[in-house]
Amino acid sequence: MTEGEVDAASRVEAAAFLWAQPSGRKPGPKPRYTLDGIAEAAIAIADESGLDEVTMQRVAERLGTTKMALYRYVPGRAELDAIMLDTALGAPVVAEGVQWRAALTAWAAGVHTRAMTHPWVVELVQRPHTPGPGELAWFEAGLGTMVELPLRGGEKLDLLTLLVGHVMSLVRQRDSSRAPEQQLAASLASILATRAELYPRTASAFAEADDDGARDDALRFGFERVLDGVAALVAERGASSSSPS
Repeated sequence: MTEGEVDAASRVEAAAFLWAQPSGRKPGPKPRYTLDGIAEAAIAIADESGLDEVTMQRVAERLGTTKMALYRYVPGRAELDAIMLDTALGAPVVAEGVQWRAALTAWAAGVHTRAMTHPWVVELVQRPHTPGPGELAWFEAGLGTMVELPLRGGEKLDLLTLLVGHVMSLVRQRDSSRAPEQQLAASLASILATRAELYPRTASAFAEADDDGARDDALRFGFERVLDGVAALVAERGASSSSPS
């Protein structure tokens, strides 16, 4: 098994490694390296060359040490992936003093910003894994935006899953282009110009998007439609609870 082929058992061990880290520094001599420093070195490699290029050997070289010395701090690739993900996500976005819809939108937009900064995060997030402290802090913050909503716990988790799934799918598309719809429209322009009669709806949709400036707006559109549905559900449950029995 290569470093990139991390199995489910290794991911469970990686989560245990993250959660076992002390909150403060241990007594005794200051260690030469820290998990934060190791994560930053690995993240720099991933940002420059992609996740597949991150190996224990390359991280060690970047830090000016040996691969074997690095294993004293990070047991393996699964643990390295775990600290990379937690570090890249950073602290969750919390919008204070606003209604649930604006707070949840800010939360989801925050996930998008972090993932766009490090697009390889998509792969790590979508692998089966146990969330570390940083990732779980995002869950806690997202759930905190919904404390007043008449939703069950499972529904709240489903809503976060829908929003994160929407974000990650768009980040994956935008990894190679900051304007994927515009790029697609440009590549199809000559085809639709000569074959519009075969694909009239497609030609019309692209033309309208160009006219009203609605291209590459899927992030906002998706957030609004998902939250429209939640608002309708909340209103329905509110009306039901206030109805006479």
